[in-house]
Amino acid sequence: MRTVYLDNNATTRVADEVLEEMIPCLRDVFGNPSSMHHKGAEAGEPLNLARRRVAALLGAQPEEILFTSCGTESDSTAINAALTAHPDRKHIITTMVEHPAVLSYCEYLEKKGYRVTFVPVDKKGCLDLKALYAAVSEETAIVSIMWANNETGTIFPVEEIAKKVKSLGAAVFHTDAVQAVGKIDIDMADSAIDMLSLSGHKLHAPKGVGALYIRKGTKFAPFLMGGHQEKGRRAGTENHSSIVALGRACELAAEKMEEENTRVKALRDRLEKGLLETIPNSFVNGDLDNRLPNTCSISFEYVEGEAILLMMNEFGICASSGSACTSGSLEPSHVLRAMGVPFTAAHGTIRFSLSIDNTDEDIDTVLECLPGIINTLRQMSPFWAEAMAAKA
Repeated sequence: MRTVYLDNNATTRVADEVLEEMIPCLRDVFGNPSSMHHKGAEAGEPLNLARRRVAALLGAQPEEILFTSCGTESDSTAINAALTAHPDRKHIITTMVEHPAVLSYCEYLEKKGYRVTFVPVDKKGCLDLKALYAAVSEETAIVSIMWANNETGTIFPVEEIAKKVKSLGAAVFHTDAVQAVGKIDIDMADSAIDMLSLSGHKLHAPKGVGALYIRKGTKFAPFLMGGHQEKGRRAGTENHSSIVALGRACELAAEKMEEENTRVKALRDRLEKGLLETIPNSFVNGDLDNRLPNTCSISFEYVEGEAILLMMNEFGICASSGSACTSGSLEPSHVLRAMGVPFTAAHGTIRFSLSIDNTDEDIDTVLECLPGIINTLRQMSPFWAEAMAAKA
């Protein structure tokens, strides 16, 4: 059975070019970069190249790049660093639609005595900027706001927000850019953003590697302590082969970004248009004028998302009912709840997230299969029967 993979916001396939560059680091260039002998030096060279490649994608300097194990570690490191560097400030600002990597840590810190402001969004998933700016004070240690939402693809104006909140007294601005990096242009050279998180497996590198951009001059305290790796900013032997892979993936992302914003976007739009035309009582979530080119969150009223996913899987179609980190829950997405999506639609929401690997044939398969799946499930749904009876 042919696989149609449309869950790239959860994870991407490791690119062939990335794997090719990774293999020698597992087999031949296997030294510990911290070792003084020639094998250590041999391993250090590709590590430095990876740092330069990641920095180039972000418009940053190599010394501003800290390698981590994932986006979650990068987020926790950034928040912890801000709180440690500014111990007298006990206020954190984030949003109601953040990834659990930020949201859960902030909820934990709230229980530990920190005051946390969770900024709301409107029905399109756009931030309430007035509420955000009104919350900032000299007590604010960090404002952490994602660059693009992982479920709806809605892009937040983080560069504008960073300048504004810093002028209002916030000590540090951090953005979780895990979904944005490689899909939209990012230039940290002229930015007020202090720290930025990214994850390798969202842009065709392996799982288990990420990075944190730390603007030069930003006060920083390590999250992991021990050895002197990463210039004392993160202890632990480097995940050498995966870091090298991340560097190559960032280089590829820069080369493929135009395709991401043209061909991939066109595929996403055709998928969306076809589903809306053939499936009644369906609608797209998010800011349709300002979102990632690969992401479509679409709600099908009166059906269960888990049932849709299971039936699509029978046709080889892989998608998601929301964030991969929360899709195991039977509760509706916290993002959709924050947007005020009705209960009858929130449960039937599917996220399709494309990549440069996707083809017209993939879209044809979904458009051929999904209308029948939704119709079958609605015939079994008491909510659909009630809705149709009410219209009669």
